[in-house]
Amino acid sequence: MFDFELDRASAWISGGGYSSVALQLPEGLKVRAAEISEKLFSATGAEIIIAGRPCYGACDAMDYKGVADALIHFGHSPIPSQGEDPNVLYIEARSDAEIDGSVMDKLESLPKKVGLLATVQYLGLLPRMRALLESSGREVLIGEGDRRICHPGQVLGCNCTAAESVSDGADAFLFIGEGDFHPLAAAFGMRQQVMVLNPVTGEVRDMAEARDRILRKRFAAIQRAAQAQTFLVIVCSKTGQNRSEDASRITGMLRSHGRTAFKVVMEEINPMSLMAYRVDAYVNTACPRIAMDDSARYERPMLTIPEVEVLLGEREWDGYEFDQIRAPRTV
Repeated sequence: MFDFELDRASAWISGGGYSSVALQLPEGLKVRAAEISEKLFSATGAEIIIAGRPCYGACDAMDYKGVADALIHFGHSPIPSQGEDPNVLYIEARSDAEIDGSVMDKLESLPKKVGLLATVQYLGLLPRMRALLESSGREVLIGEGDRRICHPGQVLGCNCTAAESVSDGADAFLFIGEGDFHPLAAAFGMRQQVMVLNPVTGEVRDMAEARDRILRKRFAAIQRAAQAQTFLVIVCSKTGQNRSEDASRITGMLRSHGRTAFKVVMEEINPMSLMAYRVDAYVNTACPRIAMDDSARYERPMLTIPEVEVLLGEREWDGYEFDQIRAPRTV
């Protein structure tokens, strides 16, 4: 079960004097939207407005102004580099799952130095996992990410800098969470083995096969784009995914190599929104997982920023790099 902290949310609404509040939930939690809305309305009397648009991360945080007085964003942590808004409350929906000591029987193959990672829902399990690993004689590392990362050890689908920060000392990584979306970010970004522990089912698995399968698809996408002459460089208007400077750099690089390139700005990127553009290939500068995970949905090849560099000979395939969205550098 996940903790939606409705008492805290109700107190925040009442304390802020908000008469209307927008609720934003990721796709997997939208099934609880009506229930949460009713409970918050009953507790506060505020008008509760459910955001129906897709939401995959804090990078999708809704622009609530003009819709409501405030926003409650469930299921994700804030992105520090995006700044703070006192009228936005993040409820991380932490899990109450527990780790049994018997799980160590499935982790015998882990080396002596292990980096720990998790999604925000399971970060509370890192101290327990750390204690179990250290009791087995292993050294445990939990890294600090860049300013896009809110908590030590946290991994986003587009950012594995918490793993990067301890990569020199870790011989392998253990990720605590469900699904492939987040651990794949670490598996793409790190040279070390990445193991996943699902704290709900107790399953332990290696990400190597899933990683290699997607990398083969990425190589095929680059090969398909080899003869492309016209490219659409996609810029996302969402603050958390907007990489306009990178888009301009890649557009210039394509043109310098004799290719034709156009830039387009859009909010939601999907096959329907791209259908009208008559180009040979796409370059995605928004969330990199749109290209990497959803490539089969698009009729034309869609490349990430490092993949365009491979295509144009500016980078070797052996130097393939996971396209992360990093926090802006501070001066």
